[in-house]
Amino acid sequence: EMFKKQKTETNLKRIRIAAGLSQSQLATKSLVSIRNIQMYEQRQNNINKAQGDILLRLSKTLGCKIEDLFEINSL
Repeated sequence: EMFKKQKTETNLKRIRIAAGLSQSQLATKSLVSIRNIQMYEQRQNNINKAQGDILLRLSKTLGCKIEDLFEINSL
């Protein structure tokens, strides 16, 4: 059950929660709009096609590599 839930979460959401940040905190610190963050986390926007500056700000704020944010279908 828990494994299923982790699979449905985006990497962005998983990393954000691990960093202890809410969506609004991440938005404030990264200067990325909360709407963008919501859209990426709900997979309504493809984070793999996000602008480089957005990916850079998110990764710096979260302390991860840009590649960590990408969604790669391994199945």
